[in-house]
Amino acid sequence: MPYSNKREVWPVMLTPFTATGSVDYAALGELIEWYIGKGVSGLFAVCQSSEMFYLSLKERVEIARFVKQKSSVPVIASGHVSYDANEQLDELNRIADTGADAVILITNRMALEGEGGDVWLRNLEAILNGIDSSVALGLYECPYPYKRLLSTNELKYCAASGRFRFLKDTCCDISVIKDRLATLKGSRLDLFNANTATLLMSLQSGAAGFSGVMANFHPELYTWLVKNAPEKPREASIVQAALTMCSYIEKQVYPVNAKYHQTTIGNFNSYYTRTKDHSSFSALDKDEVSQMAHLIDWVKEMLGIE
Repeated sequence: MPYSNKREVWPVMLTPFTATGSVDYAALGELIEWYIGKGVSGLFAVCQSSEMFYLSLKERVEIARFVKQKSSVPVIASGHVSYDANEQLDELNRIADTGADAVILITNRMALEGEGGDVWLRNLEAILNGIDSSVALGLYECPYPYKRLLSTNELKYCAASGRFRFLKDTCCDISVIKDRLATLKGSRLDLFNANTATLLMSLQSGAAGFSGVMANFHPELYTWLVKNAPEKPREASIVQAALTMCSYIEKQVYPVNAKYHQTTIGNFNSYYTRTKDHSSFSALDKDEVSQMAHLIDWVKEMLGIE
């Protein structure tokens, strides 16, 4: 399968907070402009990196609306966190009302851990019946509170429905990704890889691009890779290797480290998070983030990447 014509980068957005824990909309505006200035194709708001499970419904809706209003690129949003079916529909329809270009369903919301595909498909169908058919939809294999990877049958159903446009794939397995791309061939549902190590191979197999946490550190290199890989294979392999090594920083305290990085470049005033204890972020952690940034600058300079 050849490269996709799309080859896009969609960062999973952070939510900046003040030092006292409220949403910092001034910093969020700076973040939006920073992403766009790095050449991204769109923004994924109100996702796990946004700490959506720790945001009120009012905050989730307000953030999605703010990002859509401030962004000059398309915006997709989730905020799909509830267990109750009626509450899920309320969440999803309120996000749709913000004007988001697509509303993203979390795959682990349609069935409890251990429940089978029949339950998942039945609950998905109920959700689809409760959302206006004009609303574009997407899917995200969010790892919290548990990761539910789509089966081939579930993926075929979603593709055949014609309602889905975006899949944030978190399987981290190139053989599975290739099988999924074959399943999606000819449909309107595009696969975006969240995993850095398999990114170049997935692009070579027809993936539509990248949507992962590392775009909160250096989205410009991901943008360069997805756009230039077909014409510059040698340089692309170098960029891929550097990005893979840098992605190990995810094993630190995320999203604290990403927010700390945003403070070092002037976008955030605080690296407070609701999901993790930001005070546990050590001097060594900070130094590792700084050294990663130096490495990325060197790679960009070596390859002449703006």
